[in-house]
Amino acid sequence: MPFSDPHHPLWKPENLRRAIHAAGVALWSWSVADDRFAMDEQAFNLWGLVKSGEVKFEDLSAHIHPADRDRVRAAFTATRGIVGAYEIDFRIMVAEEIRWISARGLGDDDALHEGQMFGVFLDVTGRKQAEEGNELLAGEMSHRVKNLLAIAVGLTNITSQSTTTAKEMAQELTGRLTALGRAHDLVRPIPGSQGHAALLGDLLSVLLSPYEDLGAFKGRIRVAVPRMGVGEAAATALSLIFHELATNSLKYGALSMDTGILDLSGLTDDDEVTLTWTERGGRRWSLRIAQGAMEASCSTEVYRANSVAPSPTTGRRRELWLLCG
Repeated sequence: MPFSDPHHPLWKPENLRRAIHAAGVALWSWSVADDRFAMDEQAFNLWGLVKSGEVKFEDLSAHIHPADRDRVRAAFTATRGIVGAYEIDFRIMVAEEIRWISARGLGDDDALHEGQMFGVFLDVTGRKQAEEGNELLAGEMSHRVKNLLAIAVGLTNITSQSTTTAKEMAQELTGRLTALGRAHDLVRPIPGSQGHAALLGDLLSVLLSPYEDLGAFKGRIRVAVPRMGVGEAAATALSLIFHELATNSLKYGALSMDTGILDLSGLTDDDEVTLTWTERGGRRWSLRIAQGAMEASCSTEVYRANSVAPSPTTGRRRELWLLCG
């Protein structure tokens, strides 16, 4: 390779070694005739090998991931027919660790010097992990968008059946979609190996907060549930169900009266959680809309809803059980 100024300080061997070390570049040469590799210390460290004078391609091949081994062998063989630069990315196994390596060099027999090809190894593990993460994120985003669109279609159908005018439909559909958005805003990584979730108490408090802030109703909604994470599917179902229940309560139940009180409590029993919705006060009660939302949007994490007759000791009382597995 011609250099414009071979006497420039950059080309002094000691300066080249400093630059190579700083960049984390590992050097190799490949003797095409006998299939032997010579590598520098950085390359041996990268491959997790004990330093020696030379290694055969098969010595390196033993550390290449089985899924990449044949491809890498074929790619190296094909480099003699490539004109110009080439790059081969593959995985190697170092003990229990998997690393991504990028082998780079110049192809074509014209690049041979005294029967040897020269190139570098680069550790590109971080870049590959970032690419895999981006691909997973893109797939997850696509999946979520499709789910949300399906839910929106379902909600539109339900709302069109329960309203009589375009204005009513717009208001109810907006309320349901807003509740869904509030729930999804809370879904995030939760500590304690609970994965990507929202805390149940936070979810319910946010969903009911618009009703709690209605002046005269302030302080009349009480939430006491176990501290636990709720996954995305359950958060979607619960947001729609409790939005319908709160809306019904505002129209007909406890929140429609100045003296009405709403309690939402929860108990755990092994792998199940029972949420109890209790209203005291109000004119009348109907589970029709809530159950419709349930049938349209619930995963298998939400199983059953029941109403309970008014208690003679606590006055007019209505309860809804949601058993979440």
